[in-house]
Amino acid sequence: MNAAHKSKSNDSRNPFRVAVLRGLGVLAPPLLTIVIFLWIGATIGQYAIEPVFKTTRGAVVWWIADIRSPEELSIDDEDAQERVTLDGAPYRRTNDGFYVPSDVYVEVMEEVGKEPIPDTGIGVYQRYVEIKYLRPYWVIPFYILLFIFILYLLGKFMAAGAGRVFWNIFERGIGQVPLVRNVYSAVKQVSDFVLAQQHVEFSRVVAVEWPRKGIWTVALVTGESLPEISAAANEPVLSVLIPTSPMPMTGFTVTVKKSETIDLSLSFDQALQYIVSAGVAVPKSGTKLLNSPSAVSDAARAMLDPDLDDDSDEPKEASEEDLS
Repeated sequence: MNAAHKSKSNDSRNPFRVAVLRGLGVLAPPLLTIVIFLWIGATIGQYAIEPVFKTTRGAVVWWIADIRSPEELSIDDEDAQERVTLDGAPYRRTNDGFYVPSDVYVEVMEEVGKEPIPDTGIGVYQRYVEIKYLRPYWVIPFYILLFIFILYLLGKFMAAGAGRVFWNIFERGIGQVPLVRNVYSAVKQVSDFVLAQQHVEFSRVVAVEWPRKGIWTVALVTGESLPEISAAANEPVLSVLIPTSPMPMTGFTVTVKKSETIDLSLSFDQALQYIVSAGVAVPKSGTKLLNSPSAVSDAARAMLDPDLDDDSDEPKEASEEDLS
């Protein structure tokens, strides 16, 4: 009580600090969400869209470029002119001494405006292709659709027997590289957990005493455990995944007695929210006991479900008053 009273008095003496922390608590989640999505978008743009864009631009430039050297036009360096005509078609000279069609040069010059025009003939054509054929407002959606289509084809290929054979050969090759195999293995575990959740069916959320008696941990039931363990325990057992905070992509798979678990009336999303927040975000939800009263202590059951005890109303009211 003294500690709580002292904390309240300290907060009342620092209203500015309390207001700033509350404002930070309001702004931090949306700001961090925006930053994460911007980082993902920038990463995809830098390492996926931009290389494909440059490759496409290079291929189009190679296909349509009409760049003439002074030798082709029979022009000496001393007689170099800004404009020349070849077979009735006008050409403009670039800063590197080569000539490009005048219509290409003029269109690029009008597009760049006050910015300097590219110095080389290749640079002029690259800018021309960007203006004429690779406008971002339709190129980016096309690349995204193409990327999704490639993922679809890759997924169908991997679902076939030949795809799995080639993939196994590839992973065996990765496993032979000392440093790469460690990084690849860690990334694969995370990606498998995030992208292949349909293979892990969590039937319900429970509380178990782990890593020792008296310490309760939220766990996700994955199914019945091995028959040999159930026979040794002489009662039903469960396989549970115990995620780690604050990153639940990893955890521990343990086998516990069914009688020593408490069934929590939490959804999978609520459990993850509780784990990621390190217990700060406590879902407003009751619990239901799976086991008999003799299996767990009254103190633990009261902690997980205050409504089990008729005498727990007063402490509950007191806690709400403290929070207010």
